Amino acid sequence: MKIKDIRVYQKDLGTNRPYSISYKTVSEVKNTFVEIELQNGIVGIGACNPSEKVVGENVDQAFSYLSEFDFSYLVGKRITEFESLIRQTKDFFLLRSGSHAAVDIALYDVFTKFLNISLGEFLGVAHKSLATSITIGIKNVEETLKEAAEYRAAGFQCIKVKTGLSAEEDAERIIKIHEKYPDTILRVDANQGYIPEDLEVFVAETKGVELELIEQPFPVERFAEDSKKLNDNVSKFLVADESCRNPGDALNLIQEVPNCPIFNIKLMKSGGLFQASKIADIAALSGVDLMWGCNDESAVSISAAMHLAFSYPHTKYIDLDGSLDLKQDIVTPGFVIEKGIMRPKGGIDWGWS
Repeated sequence: MKIKDIRVYQKDLGTNRPYSISYKTVSEVKNTFVEIELQNGIVGIGACNPSEKVVGENVDQAFSYLSEFDFSYLVGKRITEFESLIRQTKDFFLLRSGSHAAVDIALYDVFTKFLNISLGEFLGVAHKSLATSITIGIKNVEETLKEAAEYRAAGFQCIKVKTGLSAEEDAERIIKIHEKYPDTILRVDANQGYIPEDLEVFVAETKGVELELIEQPFPVERFAEDSKKLNDNVSKFLVADESCRNPGDALNLIQEVPNCPIFNIKLMKSGGLFQASKIADIAALSGVDLMWGCNDESAVSISAAMHLAFSYPHTKYIDLDGSLDLKQDIVTPGFVIEKGIMRPKGGIDWGWS
């Protein structure tokens, strides 16, 4: 069966809850979509919303690039040449992670639909379900507690808190959540906002709180150097996020930051499922645990990330909440979240509407 057509479009999905992180405020959620159609009418969908600060490409640039891209390497090709087409896609989009992700996800989707199996069956299933965290942006203590109350009422046991502007204020927010909800699993994401001294202050002031992890406390350009300064009591929380964009980064981290125990993989950084799987394989060979995260994304790419995350035994953490506050989406999710526990919905179409 041959590929008949490729379509590209963009949509602002909106957000019900604007939020801030250490370097920006998010108030709209554009996603760029790619559809790949086979001659028999089967359609695969991919999506992207990359961060320019992280990968050098934003969602508008991805849409512009994909809209003008020559897809002749795909049109007319047999979908049974899947692996060859995936490798060619990687080569065409080496410096455009977002664009790459959208095409890559669409290829996986249309190929597994052609095989009449779920993506989970294709990739393998090591986990049937996992607890996902849900994220609170940078805000004052009162607003933080109000949002935490909403999430706990909805059944979420794991909350991730964005930090990175002030170690002392960040610690106060974490302590207050812990005081009110002592059984809450707490994760922290500093988004490159700290120096080692800040992190040490933060960890010292929250020593009475059982933190699960701290994502990317230091800027990418200083991550290796600053991470080496940490003692074991601090480095045990360390997660490489923005510093782990692709397989090359993963290899460098293994060599340069041997005290980093967790890699956070995002399809928007890696360029989709194919490259993300390479990062996961490198981590497995090196004894590094996996966390799977996301940007503000359609359920299209969130569903894809979930299936890949669930295929690896060393996936220990997921943070796949990027579609939960969208005002609208082009699909129904390919997953269910009940009391904070995420699991695949089942079926071969990932829940597309």
